[in-house]
Amino acid sequence: MGCYECCMRCLGGVPYCSLVATLLCFSGIALFCGCGHQALTETERLIETYFTRNQQDYTTLAYIIQYFQYIIYGLASFFFLYCIMLLAEGFYTTSVAKQTFGEFRSTMCGRCLSSTFIVMTYVLAVLWLLVFALSALPVYFFYNMDATCHTIEVLTETPASINQLCVDARQYGLLPWNAVPGKACGMTLSTVCKTREYRMTYDLYIAAFTGAGITLLALLTYTVSTTYNFAVLRYLGRKGISARC
Repeated sequence: MGCYECCMRCLGGVPYCSLVATLLCFSGIALFCGCGHQALTETERLIETYFTRNQQDYTTLAYIIQYFQYIIYGLASFFFLYCIMLLAEGFYTTSVAKQTFGEFRSTMCGRCLSSTFIVMTYVLAVLWLLVFALSALPVYFFYNMDATCHTIEVLTETPASINQLCVDARQYGLLPWNAVPGKACGMTLSTVCKTREYRMTYDLYIAAFTGAGITLLALLTYTVSTTYNFAVLRYLGRKGISARC
């Protein structure tokens, strides 16, 4: 076999669909975990500086933020390992499919492994759809805050109307109802929107939301890929002799 034929055979065994999904998953998880972790830290600073004067008012929020940051660490580790396993499974199945039927004998373990990956990936995609929806909530909060600040800038000539425009963190469950002041109004809110911390936090949440969307796309791609791989194994298994493990 010549060098060209050998290279073509190797390239033919590459699971391009799984490879693309792995790159999407790595980039999506990196965006979601990295930006989400930093955005949570910046959110705690904003709430502490501009929305409350008593430390006890945001103690619960600080614990919740810390809890979510630990979850982010776990998600990053889990998806890194899971994507590697899915890519390895894709390499195995694609290489097998490219062989002639006479050289291949399907195993029960191979088919069980593929079906397990199908179920796990489908469940992960459904769960991650919920994460994707939840990651839109902070973007919605900051979008409303940004829209209110824009309205304040338009109505700068009428101070009475400006003071009635507020963003209340208590309405979004970020602070308890007895927190003081719990909200930012008028020019105070406009000042908050002009700070570097606010703009950076807003951008970080948008990036985290985008990363969640990319990860969801990767999981859907994995679902299609693993389902196809399982179908290939079942088809080729019928061409082999008895199933073995």
